[in-house]
Amino acid sequence: MSHRKVVLGFSCLLPLVMLVSLLTGPVSLDLTTIFDQSVAAQVFWQLRVPRLLLTLLAGGLLAITGAAAQSLFRNPLADPGLIGISAGAALSAGVMMVLLGSSVYLLGGLMLPLAAFAGGVLTTLLVARLSVTLQGVSVTNMLLCGIAINAIALAGLGGLKYLAGDQQLRQLSFWMLGSLNHSRWQDLLVLLVAAVPVLWLLPRYGQKLNLLLLGEQQASLLGLDVMRCKRVMILLIALGVGAVVALTGIIGFVGLVVPHLVRLLTGPDNRRLLPLSALLGAILLTLADIISRLLVSPAELPVGIVTALVGGPFFLLLLTRRKRELRVC
Repeated sequence: MSHRKVVLGFSCLLPLVMLVSLLTGPVSLDLTTIFDQSVAAQVFWQLRVPRLLLTLLAGGLLAITGAAAQSLFRNPLADPGLIGISAGAALSAGVMMVLLGSSVYLLGGLMLPLAAFAGGVLTTLLVARLSVTLQGVSVTNMLLCGIAINAIALAGLGGLKYLAGDQQLRQLSFWMLGSLNHSRWQDLLVLLVAAVPVLWLLPRYGQKLNLLLLGEQQASLLGLDVMRCKRVMILLIALGVGAVVALTGIIGFVGLVVPHLVRLLTGPDNRRLLPLSALLGAILLTLADIISRLLVSPAELPVGIVTALVGGPFFLLLLTRRKRELRVC
């Protein structure tokens, strides 16, 4: 499918999904009343609009960082959730929350995102170090490293839940499931601080990531400063994932599924893959949020459950396909 048709299709689908999201919920809304002083108007502007915008940014960030991670590690199975980056960011933010209590909301609400960013950077560096063998980046080592980090983070979050008070316990439970239920304008501003550099810079590294896919030695011979490129990628991936995790919890598989869908439509060129992944990620996470609100209405499921139900089978399909390719080789 041509690049122009894909962009046109995504551009038409996005406003439709946004409109459905704004109209979905236990309170019925009439768009003709959203500018008056009614309760419906308050629900629209204080709950649904910030939730929609945060969902779009979170989906875009998770998808574009997933695509960048797959190119950085030269591994189509690399996903911030699968290889432990999301879990490391969540554990770091959880520790900060329990240790500081209400003080964690100082600095304009930036404490949690900063803690999650630090945890994401450390986890990314650890995965990058442990995944490399003499033959290059090992898929097996990367997945095993992700399993170990996720297990450690899960145990750490479980211990924090045991030590936490009632309010902290609810917040930690929300983190472990992934939810968009408590979106506020303040959260949107915090996420925007991370989203602007990530969404602006990552697509501009598309050609460099294309070179990196050739191998570090070949990329270096072609003039790429490999170490600088890898450092920038690690920081941007950790910044994007850490900010999303700090505000929404762990929402898995968006960074795995979306880049593969975009590759099927437009090919592997990162100059197109990265921006289109951000666009499709925003669309798909908004769809998942709509489904989470409809399945058990008037209550709602954490959106992380919906993405896991879709992404889990997709991941198994990718593993099966990869196994068949290895047999053919």
